[in-house]
Amino acid sequence: MTAAWLLGAVVIVAAHVVFGLAGFGTGLVAMAFLPFIMTTSDAVVLMTVLTIVFAVVLYVPLRREVTPRPLVALLLGSLAGTPAGVWVLAVAPADVVNRLIGLMLVVVVTLEFSGKFPRRLSAPGWGVGAGVLAGVLGGAVGLPGPPVIIYATTQGWGPRTFKANLQAFFLVNQTVILVGYAIAGLVTDEVVRLTGVYLVPALAGTLVGMSLFTRVDVVRFRRIVFVLLFVSGLVLLVRG
Repeated sequence: MTAAWLLGAVVIVAAHVVFGLAGFGTGLVAMAFLPFIMTTSDAVVLMTVLTIVFAVVLYVPLRREVTPRPLVALLLGSLAGTPAGVWVLAVAPADVVNRLIGLMLVVVVTLEFSGKFPRRLSAPGWGVGAGVLAGVLGGAVGLPGPPVIIYATTQGWGPRTFKANLQAFFLVNQTVILVGYAIAGLVTDEVVRLTGVYLVPALAGTLVGMSLFTRVDVVRFRRIVFVLLFVSGLVLLVRG
């Protein structure tokens, strides 16, 4: 057991506690720290693989809560945006993109806390737009969640439907992105090794988060979502 592995395990556990509770957040938490102990591209691909695995873990008990119709626009947009995101990861630095994401999150949460964030976005174009951004950001920096989460908060879903729909989206979105990474040669032997050594910490964190989820009501759940977005935005702005 090395110091690097221990630090990585702590980060992975923390990221998956958040994921088990809120249904998102692995990349937002992990990508603030993992690039200190591994390459950024390895960290992005690793978190993509883990998200696929543990989205299945969350999806299975919530599968009856999924509402497929609103997911179609998100997934179509994501498929359109993913190739551009994979290209960005392969050729461009991630710090500028991360800071732009961070700024977007801080602005959105500020609008929410001031009571000016829209409660309902019903036009299909909003879903397609959120999906395109999720595809680009997921492929580029491993953060597909923010646009979809922001869109989801305007759909009036309860906590279980919110969480179930996110997992259905992530399963498709992240699988497509992983195929893109494989084609681009980014799924390396090191990524496979890292996936193996961090599976148990990820499982432990997810189970803890799932147990916490059963104790959260609708109002508190929305507050948790936006607090997590705000903290993540600040981390991305500062660290890049």
